Amino acid sequence: MNPFDEEERGRGVRPELIDGVRTAAIALQDEDSDFDALIESIGDARFVLLGEATHGTHEFYKARARLTRRLVAEQGFSAVAVEADWPDALRLNQYLHGEGSDREALHAFDNFERFPRWMWRNAEVLELVEWLRAHNAAQGPDGLQVGFYGLDLYSLHASMREVVRYLEQRDPGAAERARHRYACFDRFGPEPQSYGHATSYGFEDPCEAEVIETLLELRRRKVEHGTREADALFYAQQNARLAIDAEAYYRTMYSGRNESWNLRDTHMADTADALSEYLSQRHGKPARMVIWAHNSHLGDARATQMGDQGELNLGQLLRERHGKETFNLGFTTYTGTVIAAREWDEPGRNRRVKPGMPGSYEALFHQVGLPGFLLRMEDLGEAGAGLRERRLERAIGVIYAPHSERYSHYFYADLPAQFDAVIHYDVTSALQPLDADAGHEEEDAADTWPFGI
Repeated sequence: MNPFDEEERGRGVRPELIDGVRTAAIALQDEDSDFDALIESIGDARFVLLGEATHGTHEFYKARARLTRRLVAEQGFSAVAVEADWPDALRLNQYLHGEGSDREALHAFDNFERFPRWMWRNAEVLELVEWLRAHNAAQGPDGLQVGFYGLDLYSLHASMREVVRYLEQRDPGAAERARHRYACFDRFGPEPQSYGHATSYGFEDPCEAEVIETLLELRRRKVEHGTREADALFYAQQNARLAIDAEAYYRTMYSGRNESWNLRDTHMADTADALSEYLSQRHGKPARMVIWAHNSHLGDARATQMGDQGELNLGQLLRERHGKETFNLGFTTYTGTVIAAREWDEPGRNRRVKPGMPGSYEALFHQVGLPGFLLRMEDLGEAGAGLRERRLERAIGVIYAPHSERYSHYFYADLPAQFDAVIHYDVTSALQPLDADAGHEEEDAADTWPFGI
């Protein structure tokens, strides 16, 4: 029997554990000074990972934006890297630097077309982007400017188009060779899942050799370092490398969750490292980076049920590679509302989040009795040691299934080993999408479904 079954049936948490967490907790007042202790803990870390328990909560985005602004303005961070596709984020990056054709931030979000659009096309990110652009303008061309980058690998076709576009402007012959190689994917149509299905089951030969050869040719190109042309080459090489990893991802997604998940998170970690190395060389000093992604990507998988099942993640990889230069912040909530879809590729709706389950970290933090608090794991005393016992932790992605919440959204974790610190907001609200087809009210079934009692 699982040792937490009794708690899941409703047994209370030990009072001394609640008191220990309450003593260590730093109450949040919705002010910039809320994060003074957090910045102290971050210290000289170069990779600051800012998680989220959902992909659609206003308070999480607002707190991450507030902390990001302070890290950029006060600590010299030069990159914001997010759980988004590389070519989509680069359009925003151009806007931050006053480059490209977009004159308004809203238009710079137009590349975010893939589901779930609300994850980045929202008012909270829009406000941050405007602040980052103003910050860069104030720094001037000789100052340390901040960029906005995507770490994910879903943009197979978009990244291949960007590689060809880069080469067309500089080497028509190389562009034609790249176009010919990438045409290997044409017979599968526009959906990369079709490519993955056909090649994983042996119906068609894969295009692995073609994407690898294109990257190798790009890597043979040389430009003077420190110029815009060097940036353009780096961006093109990253798109070409993304095509390699995306080809492998879609080819393995039918062979099991672990392999494709691990490939995706390894790609994100490798992209973060490549970006850090490039920016460090460009600026002549170690680059510091803020990373936004879901808790499931940033909380060290070794401390969770995910790791027990053979999955790794971005947070684990960066900790293994960079040790104390990595700082990991998670977020939790007890109840409220969230933007999430009912099914894949459906519009995001304003959904009601059920209260945290008995036996979960969310339920424990609710009993602390504070609307919001910061918990630094270094502050946990003897009374708070019980927090190291594995408990349920909730993860809501772009789909929320409240009727199967225990099995769809909870996993076991050792929170103090998973994160360096956690921010808990007891009642949270849905973020504000920019699109008219997202965010409409949609009442979920009553908490008593399906028993009606």
